[in-house]
Amino acid sequence: MTKALGIDFGLKRTGLALTDDHRIIASPLTAVASDVLMTYLIQLFAKNNITTIVLGFPTSVDGTDTHITENVRLLKEALEKQFIGAEVILQDERYTSQRAMQVIHQGGKAKHKKDKGLVDTISATLILQDYLAGV
Repeated sequence: MTKALGIDFGLKRTGLALTDDHRIIASPLTAVASDVLMTYLIQLFAKNNITTIVLGFPTSVDGTDTHITENVRLLKEALEKQFIGAEVILQDERYTSQRAMQVIHQGGKAKHKKDKGLVDTISATLILQDYLAGV
């Protein structure tokens, strides 16, 4: 069985989510500082059979690039070079941060809405769930 990894990349912090072995359920994993992301991922890949990376692709509402879109393209290239054989998929991430804040609020953790690491991790989970659902 293989897993899929969801990534919500940010310039400071990156949220991560991982599926179960059957690739049915996406679960929040953690948020890591973006400057140590690749080191963390190398360790994560060593412990898990990850064959798919779902990378949130940021665009504006009208579909144009945002200030971070080019960074995500570069990250995609770096992931493809580092994890040969893993499929790297760009997944539309519009509105995931807003949806993540709603999930946190609905879960009774309104005081945690400003916990940006939690928002990033939930966003990564939503990106991965959207991919699994074929959205």
